[in-house]
Amino acid sequence: MPRTMDAAALTFSFSRFVEDVRAVVPVAGSALHVERLPDGRTTLVFRVLEGGRQGDVCVAGPRTRALFKNASGVTRAVMVRFKPGWSAPLLGVAASALTDRIVPLEDLWGRSGGDLCLELLAARSLPEVLDRLSHAIALRAQQTFEPASARLARRAVRLLEGDEVRVESVAERLGVTARHLRRAFTESVGIGPKDFARTVRLQRAVRRAATSKDWVRIAADAGYYDQAHLIADFRELVGLTPGAFLKRAGDRGVLFGSCEAEADLHDSTERLGIDFQRPA
Repeated sequence: MPRTMDAAALTFSFSRFVEDVRAVVPVAGSALHVERLPDGRTTLVFRVLEGGRQGDVCVAGPRTRALFKNASGVTRAVMVRFKPGWSAPLLGVAASALTDRIVPLEDLWGRSGGDLCLELLAARSLPEVLDRLSHAIALRAQQTFEPASARLARRAVRLLEGDEVRVESVAERLGVTARHLRRAFTESVGIGPKDFARTVRLQRAVRRAATSKDWVRIAADAGYYDQAHLIADFRELVGLTPGAFLKRAGDRGVLFGSCEAEADLHDSTERLGIDFQRPA
């Protein structure tokens, strides 16, 4: 893949589109434990399969319900999570076409998607994988058109992740009708704004539950009416009660291959202006 951009342009592009990067290596002999909660995000996933000579690059669309599964035969995985509202212009399809789906990148990008997979397999380190991914994403950004609906959706995302909880209020603040906002949001984020607001509450509750077991306080801080509202949302979106979800977390058997690899990847993501996330 041609390197046509200078480092400054690349850094700006990658951090603009990407929220965080995760890299995981399963414990030897164990399956890769996959856990995705609804969060309104689309993720690019590169997997190296057993032997290291084969792999794939897929796009995991936004989820309306949690996904728990074990993936066998995976020796390493790198996950690049896009900021809400950016996947459509970068991937070439409406985000709603990817909702609750996992699609090979080659189906979306054609031959260039397959070529990227080969480039990533040839990379000699995790930082090199990230460098090649960042070039591919930044090149794609230069070649695509960003619709006004995507910009509107991203503005709505910021309000919903801030202090606004009512779609009508968000639409009013943005100067559009609620119907227009729903259409733009679904096309650009993959789920409706009300469903997105539910994922915001869910993620807040999960973060607070990491340091507190006071579910009444957690529910209030996360934006639920009460504890019963929180439990009902957990049952519907996750399929478990909050307590059962935390109990199953335990040891997921996911470790980094080495401290050096983790440190190198952290340095690379910091250089690109994004967050590096160590799996829980």
